[in-house]
Amino acid sequence: MPVEALQDSLHLRHVLQASIQAFDSDEESFEEGIEMLRTLLPDTMIIAALDIIDREGVVKYKTSWGRHHYEVMGTTSTYTVFPHLDVASTAVSSYCTCPSFAFAVLISENHLMCKHVLAVSLADRWSRCVVRPIEDDDLLLKFAGHVSP
Repeated sequence: MPVEALQDSLHLRHVLQASIQAFDSDEESFEEGIEMLRTLLPDTMIIAALDIIDREGVVKYKTSWGRHHYEVMGTTSTYTVFPHLDVASTAVSSYCTCPSFAFAVLISENHLMCKHVLAVSLADRWSRCVVRPIEDDDLLLKFAGHVSP
């Protein structure tokens, strides 16, 4: 990715994150938040993310040491989402294990995120995640399930 394109992508990513952080769930702020998101993301993605939240499809696992691990129950599978990667020098600040993220975000660079990352970001902001405690061994098994031998 050329330097100028990377800078543009970083700027859009920061604008999107700021929009999500300013997005409250009260009615007036909700309408403003939707309008802000519509300038950066397709309507279909926004609607799909809100549907996931309404179906209580965002699960936030909390470890005993304070780490959070997110999963989203999709229509065909469950996806692991890393909403906040600490990688400042790349155009990608989040990651999802869904095929759409790989294609639309990583390969074709058409979108800043997928519906699962958006759902996690909004559900976390609004405290709408289904929170479940998880033990160390269980978390290890979850991660091991996503790694190919």
